[in-house]
This record gives sequence, structure tokens and C-alpha cells, in this order.
Amino acid sequence: MSDRTVNPASTSDDFLQQADLWSASNYAPLPVVITRAEGVWVWDVEGNKYLDCLSAYSAVNQGHCHPRIVETMRQQAGRCTLTSRAFQNDQMGPFLEKLCNLVGYDKALPMNTGAEAVETAIKTVRKWGYKVKGVAENAAEVIVCSDNFHGRTTTIVGFSTEEQYKDGFGPFTPGFKVVRYGDLSALEAAINDNSVGFLVEPIQGEGGVIVPPDGYLSEAAQLCAGNNVAFIADEIQTGLGRTGRLLCSDWDKIRPDVLILGKALGGGVYPVSAVCADDGFMEVYKPGDHGSTFGGNPLGAAVAMTALDVIVDENLAGKAEEIGDWFMNELRAIDSPHVVEVRGKGLLIGVVISDESGPANPFCKALKKRGILAKETHEQVIRFAPPLVITRETLKSVLPDISSVLRGEGLAAS
Repeated sequence: MSDRTVNPASTSDDFLQQADLWSASNYAPLPVVITRAEGVWVWDVEGNKYLDCLSAYSAVNQGHCHPRIVETMRQQAGRCTLTSRAFQNDQMGPFLEKLCNLVGYDKALPMNTGAEAVETAIKTVRKWGYKVKGVAENAAEVIVCSDNFHGRTTTIVGFSTEEQYKDGFGPFTPGFKVVRYGDLSALEAAINDNSVGFLVEPIQGEGGVIVPPDGYLSEAAQLCAGNNVAFIADEIQTGLGRTGRLLCSDWDKIRPDVLILGKALGGGVYPVSAVCADDGFMEVYKPGDHGSTFGGNPLGAAVAMTALDVIVDENLAGKAEEIGDWFMNELRAIDSPHVVEVRGKGLLIGVVISDESGPANPFCKALKKRGILAKETHEQVIRFAPPLVITRETLKSVLPDISSVLRGEGLAAS
């Protein structure tokens, strides 16, 4: 046990030093310490105001501390927070009914984090492969894509193509094939009699806001259907309005066999995730096969119901499409020698910085100096993904600062 002592933290520097002292160094955050948040705005401990352009990696689609969601949480927290799945509660059933009716599936299996939901989807299609498709025991294969990001468990990082995610964490779970993202012929070549699922992000967010070629997802879904392979869409980051549709899959008019949701499902106030599928997949489960003490807990279920209502009632998907289209066009109009490309859908936008201009991190630090919080991904991409409640007027007000930074102003001083 450490005997280190520190004085009570009060300034940003104090809190940053405290975190450095007591936390494992598994993140490299921007040097800002947030103490309050509302809508699209956050404030640090000194009272400086910032526009949040990351939305907790799309977990805050509804905006920070949405009053309806917070009020639901307060009310439910005063009644019942946790029963475990040893007993039933009066919130889980209504939540699953609302979710399944909204996205169009027979059943949903509730979990907590996105990584747990991905693990659940993998277990689901493997068991379906053995019990329904007839794959030989322990021979099932799940096909995944290069540059994927599905979470941080040992199984998931084992099929990542990012070497840092795997370094020092092996040995890894077998049974995965990696194909190039967006390459339909590679997917077709990888499918065999043991293939039980194809796990794909409709847009690779952490991979750099990579949008696949037109028609790729719909043709991949058809290919999977023709070979009795489950098409699994990881919509943890792209779903629930972020890309201008309720699901990013809706852009391609496809219905995944297995749908993975998380992040914004908890409204930014509580971790909630779920795997949705029809009875043909879900009925392979029997009591004892899978579980979670907190999965489907009444607090999370109540919060998720209101989080879904806010997305629908406030037409957040429609707002994301309208404002996102406008914002991308404005970003593309910026005359910058540093910007290679602006890409994305809705309010999931990536600005690619040229290799010659150096990494994107200094640009993010310069934006922070101007009161705009964004974060780089894959070294060269600045991700702009503000809460979906943002207005065009708010984005107009910060465009001059974004434009100045993307043209290179203030980088050395950041």
C-alpha cells in the first residue's frame, strides 16, 4: 500500500497531478478538468467554458445532463436501483419492449458496457452456429475487419489489427478471421462452412471515421444471408441518431441479424448496452448460459427508456443529418494546407490532417485553447462529434476558431 499523501486538489493542475499520481497511465487526455456540464457545454474547475465536440465518444447524443433523463434517474434511484437477475424488476421488461419495438427485433439481451455487448454478440452467434447451423464443436469462426474497434477485453483486442492494443495481453481467443474493411471480395473469400458471423462497424469511428464504399454494407449483408452467416452490426458508436438515422445501417436499408447498442442508450448518465436479435438467435440461450449482475437493472432500464424517448421526441437523428451535412460542407470549405479530407455521416465527422503537417494532437490542443474540445484518433484524424442537441448557430459561432486552427494558427502556442 502506498503511503504517498497529497494536498486536497482545487485547481486543474492539482487534479491533473493527482490523476497522474494515482491512476494507471492508460489514457492521454487533453489537459482539461471538467466539473460541470449542460447540453453541449462543459466547464472546468476554473470556470472556463468549452464546447464539447466529442460527446464522450457518442455516449452523450442527448446532451449532457438532459433534464428528462436526469429526473428519471433521480426518481428511480429513490425507488429501486438493483435487484440482480436472480429476481425480476418492473423496469427491464418495459425497457426491452420499447427498445425492440423501436429497432425492430424480437428480443434484446441487456448488458452494461459496449465491450460486454460485443462479447455477448460473439457468444450468441457462436452458440447459434453450433446449435442451429450445425458447425462442429469449437470450430466456429467470426469474421472481423481490419482497423476495427469493438472494445478492450482480451478476446476483442485479440482480433484487433492495432498492435498496441494487443501488446502484452496474449494469449488470445482463437476463432477470428480478419479481412480488409470495405473489401467485399476479401469477405467472400473468408466465408466457409464454419463461418457463424461477420462483425462490422457501419462506420469505423475509432479507426479514423472511415466510411466504407457505397454499397459495401448492403452487399456484405446479402453475402452473409446467402451463406447463412450472421451479419452483426456494432452500432455502439454509430447508432441512436449519431449519423443522421436511428441506426447507421438504415442508410443502406439493411437489417442486421444481430444489432449491438450501447453508449447513448444510457443517455450519458448510466452505462447501458444491449444485443438485439430475433428468436432464431436468442432462443439458443437457456438459464445459466450467460448473465450480468447489473445487466437489465431497474436504474439503467429506466434511464434507457427515457434516453430512447428523448432521441425520438426531439428528432435527434434528423437534426444530426441536417446540421451534420451543413457542418461538413463548412469544414470542407476551409482553405487549409493541413487538411487532406473531411469525411463522415451526420454528426460523426473526421478531419484528416496530412502526415506532413504532423499529428492531429497539436490541433486538438489549439482548439482547446479556444474553448473547443475535440480529440484525435489514429494520430491524424480530428473527430468532431458534438451532442446531437447542438444548433447550427452554436457551430457557426465557433467556426472561425476551428478555421483558424485548421489553417495552423496558434499551434506552437498550444
